[in-house]
Amino acid sequence: MAELPFGLSSGASLLPTAVDDEAASAAAVHRQAAAERDGPQTLESIVRVAHERNYSDVHVGVGEEPRFRDRGDMTRTGWPVTDSIRFRDWMREMLTPAEIDTFLREKEYDGSFDFGYVRVRINLLETLRGPAMVLRLIPQKIATLEDLALPKVLAELVQRPKGMLLVTGPTGSGKSTTLAALIDYINRTMKRHILTIEDPIEFVHQSQQSLIRQREVNHHTKLFANALRAALREDPDVILIGEIRDQETLTTAIEASQTGHLVFGTLHTNSAVRTVERVLGMYRPEEQEQIRRAVSESLLAVVSQGLIRTTDGKRCGYHDLFINTDACRDYILQAQLDEIEQIMERSSFDGMQTSNNALANLVEAGRVSVEDAMAQSLRPSELAQRLRGRI
Repeated sequence: MAELPFGLSSGASLLPTAVDDEAASAAAVHRQAAAERDGPQTLESIVRVAHERNYSDVHVGVGEEPRFRDRGDMTRTGWPVTDSIRFRDWMREMLTPAEIDTFLREKEYDGSFDFGYVRVRINLLETLRGPAMVLRLIPQKIATLEDLALPKVLAELVQRPKGMLLVTGPTGSGKSTTLAALIDYINRTMKRHILTIEDPIEFVHQSQQSLIRQREVNHHTKLFANALRAALREDPDVILIGEIRDQETLTTAIEASQTGHLVFGTLHTNSAVRTVERVLGMYRPEEQEQIRRAVSESLLAVVSQGLIRTTDGKRCGYHDLFINTDACRDYILQAQLDEIEQIMERSSFDGMQTSNNALANLVEAGRVSVEDAMAQSLRPSELAQRLRGRI
């Protein structure tokens, strides 16, 4: 007797439903084999994998296999190298023709896109091999101050009616996540008007106790500087500046903080004291006395943060936190910034801490290895002294 298809015995009835089920199963196997051989067909399918596996970034580019960033490490996928046709199709999933033309003309593009289950920040770049893109996954749920284990003094600082609070750190250190948590805390607990100017918008907030309005450069305003100047006439209590990039933005931020607004901003610096140096360094020597006075009066605090791998394979933040007390104001006026770090080391009662103190506490709690802490420290010899006996 001839063998029947689909492995049925001679006594089995070949019902249409059985045929449909077997065909669907065979098609699924075929699709899986094709995906393993040819790689994902859509950008959305790559983003979904990253979302499901809790990866932070997606890297794709012409002439490269797609990769993910997993807790700080670049991870290979083994998928086929991306060709120019597939890369073009992936761009079209997120960008309008006008936005693609902008990239082709400028060779750079920053933007954002919402896949429904996750939002991504987009950066497009031209490289030796061809165009490439980096997608940073932005969680839909905004982490709280408690979720991030941020210093408790920050919840007190954001209740101030005016002043400037800077969140700093290298790229990928979680600055946007920290700012989102601070804004969310105000939104949930205070009756304020919050205005954000971002390039691009990352975390999306919904008005709760506060009224919150978010503006994205190139979508809701043409120029960052124009939006920031206009913000002073839009009756805000809180202004979030996505990134302080130049002297004009910094000057307007200082003016806003001096005229009754609470201002948040970011800089790419790796310590609190270096942040103050960077701010002052944006101005000419003949302007130093004036700007030191303005900064000493307007600056509330600087929180500089980094991310470090924990012993359970995850990551956590550590913070270098400077609070502008009366003593620190005097040192800023006198341009004696090295003295500020010494004050930070002995002023935990004011909520201050150095990054070395934060790293040492993580080591002593068993959350971080000595080797990883030493590698992250800006002053490893000082950290080694505190951890003597553990090395």
